[in-house]
Amino acid sequence: MPKFIIERDIPGAGALTAADLQGISQKSCGVLSKMGPQIQWVESFVTDDKIYCVYIAPDEATVRSHAEQGGFPANRVSQVKGMIDPTTAEG
Repeated sequence: MPKFIIERDIPGAGALTAADLQGISQKSCGVLSKMGPQIQWVESFVTDDKIYCVYIAPDEATVRSHAEQGGFPANRVSQVKGMIDPTTAEG
């Protein structure tokens, strides 16, 4: 199944408290539970003004539906086309 990176513009995201992040996570998991196993949240990275999330889903529409149902921005949704890391250089 395809993997997606979701870029969420959230001003001040880096200043969110542990409780804030827990609440956001709980909301996301609640929506995912209702949507079923076809969409999975892998992990997220919080920066100063954005949260970057990694999801596995059948398509972009499913990712956007999760965002809409959860009340989360999904400013950019990009399907992962490949992955590289330092071992890629080894050939």
